[in-house]
Amino acid sequence: MRRRLVQQLREKGVQDEAILAAIEAIPRHFFLDKAFEEHAYDDKPFPIGHEQTISQPYTVAYQTNLLLLKSGDKVLEIGTGSGYQAAILAALGAEVYTVERQEGLYIKAKELLKKMGLSTIHCFFSDGTLGLPQYAPFDKILVTAGATEVPKFLLEQLSVGGILVIPVGDSEGQYMLRIQRKNKLQFETETLDAFKFVPFLSGTAPQH
Repeated sequence: MRRRLVQQLREKGVQDEAILAAIEAIPRHFFLDKAFEEHAYDDKPFPIGHEQTISQPYTVAYQTNLLLLKSGDKVLEIGTGSGYQAAILAALGAEVYTVERQEGLYIKAKELLKKMGLSTIHCFFSDGTLGLPQYAPFDKILVTAGATEVPKFLLEQLSVGGILVIPVGDSEGQYMLRIQRKNKLQFETETLDAFKFVPFLSGTAPQH
């Protein structure tokens, strides 16, 4: 099933063999509710509770590809969700700092990633719009929710030469932006394909 998914992604234009190998290696069914398990390797998003979704594998591959990851890169991920995207980044050799605002999702993902032995992933329950200034700068920053604008705190936490990948737009849909920090003050922005993500919200949502 995983091989078939990888083949589908190839047909959709994903060419990076390292990313395809990571998607083949990471068991996506671990990150889904039992109800969706048999569909885990369909190229579709699924609900994971708290009005959040696990992104479709094509979107995961697309965003990951834009980061131009190198092994050892220090990556900030905003929106841990199920933890699947963080696991893919770790499989590619990144040191991942991942932030989740929903406490229930944070606890579940943290436990699962630990159980999987993914020791290069560090999970935080925090407001993603603020980033993680105490661990900055980051080589790469990935946002997995649709923002109405690019949060300035995230730009500030990017190292020179670093890349921020973020979907920006409104509730109708967003465009993927890749922003590279050229020097302390200058950023270069590329506007890429249209996507539809859950909204990027500020604050935290503790479990009741």
